[in-house]
Amino acid sequence: MTNSLPDGALPASFRDPSGFLFRHEGRLLRQVNASYADDLALLHNSGLYDVLVAKELLIPHAEVALDLAPRPGAVKVLEPELVPFISYPYEWSFSQLKDAALATLRIQRLALKHGLGLKDASAYNIQFHNGRPVLIDSLSFTAYSDGEPWVAYRQFCQHFLAPLALMAHKDVRLGSLLRTNIDGVPLDLAAQLLPWRTRLNPGLQMHIHLHARSQQKHADSHDEANSTKAKTTKVSRKSLDGILDSLRGAVRKLRWQPGGTEWGDYYEDTNYTDSSLQGKRDLVGSFLDRTDSKLVWDVGANNGYFSRVASERGILTIASDIDPTAVEKNWLACRRGAEPHLLPLVMDLTNPSPGLGWAHSERDSFLSRGPADTVIALALMHHLCISNNVPLPRLAEFFATAGRHLILEFVPKNDSQVKRLLASREDVFPDYHLEGVEEAFAPLFEVTEKARIAGSERTLFLFTRR
Repeated sequence: MTNSLPDGALPASFRDPSGFLFRHEGRLLRQVNASYADDLALLHNSGLYDVLVAKELLIPHAEVALDLAPRPGAVKVLEPELVPFISYPYEWSFSQLKDAALATLRIQRLALKHGLGLKDASAYNIQFHNGRPVLIDSLSFTAYSDGEPWVAYRQFCQHFLAPLALMAHKDVRLGSLLRTNIDGVPLDLAAQLLPWRTRLNPGLQMHIHLHARSQQKHADSHDEANSTKAKTTKVSRKSLDGILDSLRGAVRKLRWQPGGTEWGDYYEDTNYTDSSLQGKRDLVGSFLDRTDSKLVWDVGANNGYFSRVASERGILTIASDIDPTAVEKNWLACRRGAEPHLLPLVMDLTNPSPGLGWAHSERDSFLSRGPADTVIALALMHHLCISNNVPLPRLAEFFATAGRHLILEFVPKNDSQVKRLLASREDVFPDYHLEGVEEAFAPLFEVTEKARIAGSERTLFLFTRR
């Protein structure tokens, strides 16, 4: 869990002079500073707050006692509804980022109708809560005056449009640029990487290529008059609506079709029979019922087939996988089925999300967002141990940090999937056997239950951390 800084603010909430998040006796609270008092009043008095909350586009908040504020200058203290797991844009699939972008534009349009606008369009202000993208920052709005440009336009393009365009037109893996560019993908970089044909796309030409050229022109200009003119350019309300329509059209037209990959169609090409697959699912469910879990991490979740054993029980389940195709298919299935308890994420377990930003603490590492009540790791450990040379004791240490319980599938060397991994390399894994697993995990875990998966040589463990 993220700790507060000495002055009260959470490490991810210190840049905005309007206010900040802090924790008090386990509660997440937000101090609102005097500089934001008028905008907050307008948010409520205009009716925008009620509209956005009713449409599940803004996280609701309640006003609490002002004396809870940790710093002087507070005019309000708010308690937002808690989002139980925070994820980041570089962990989202293509369609998750696209859904977040469209939600941001919808919020901006609704805000304008009520006399406000978004003063920032950071993808980090959007979270997936109850299966939907929702704005979590109540202090993102400011009063709108006719003629003002959208001050968050560049940020929207960098955080949403540029990475989406790169994912759709170049390579879906370029979404990971958001991990190395915490304030979004620079537009000049996106313009260089995008294929030439994107210049024939009116939306991408305007909002990325010409936008990047304009940025470069102003960056290179030392003419104070030109700089002042750029800052005071008037944009009529009609023109602003046109820009938002254009952005929405550009985002909506971006498509990425998930194709077949090694893991994207995994469950269509395994050595499980239908009955053994169902038997494994039942076994996972019976183990899970012994844990009394509220939060489950299914690592190496593929398309979420087994993640749903937990989420269908009403357990918040984070289903992570290295394969963007599998995660995309999982999210699209979640969206079609309105699954509020399942959150798919793109995650390489051998290189999980680190702490990022100022002092490595603005964006939490994957492990620091735990521990989960239960970690599910099915058909995964042979990839970690054999493909990635992770020793069994180090694997045990990782899982002991990640969760209190562990449902682990052991796949022996005589299994066809392991034989495939060993076919092209020397077997230098003498401890990779059932007894070796139990011995390596014994210092950190006790075996609560184990069972052979019917119709296979595989074993399912339920470990409990000591």
